[in-house]
Amino acid sequence: MFDIALYEPEIAPNTGNIIRLCANCGANLHLIEPLGFDLEEKKVRRAGLDYHDLARVTRHKNLQAFLDFLDARDSDYRLFACTTKTTGHHVDPSYRQGDVLLFGPETRGLPAEVIESLPMEQRIRIPMMPDARSLNLSNAVAIIAFEAWRQMGFEGAV
Repeated sequence: MFDIALYEPEIAPNTGNIIRLCANCGANLHLIEPLGFDLEEKKVRRAGLDYHDLARVTRHKNLQAFLDFLDARDSDYRLFACTTKTTGHHVDPSYRQGDVLLFGPETRGLPAEVIESLPMEQRIRIPMMPDARSLNLSNAVAIIAFEAWRQMGFEGAV
């Protein structure tokens, strides 16, 4: 399967929704600290922690710890920066097992140095109308995750 990583997420209900999404599509979820909330918050439990036993959620102390984890697990992964600050669309890559979709915090997105550390073909965005505000994080994750899963033939789905 593929992985979804949230870099310093700030809004508890978004993370709860993404936990639920991961449980439903089989993706692994990685939360890169610091988090802008406590995972025990009622808002998170209500939105997604009732699915927590069905999702694989791993917390990492920082981005480097997350990258070290990926390297130790499988050095052949591809990391995709999901950002509004690029031109490539989310449907352009041919997704495969082990790919990682990395999303930034709701109020500021991924840091420029993280985006720029990846090749252009691993920087993806969801097309939007000009001058529109960015999509809600949990909506953006759903759109890109389901495209990746679709390309993998909805592996494991009934």
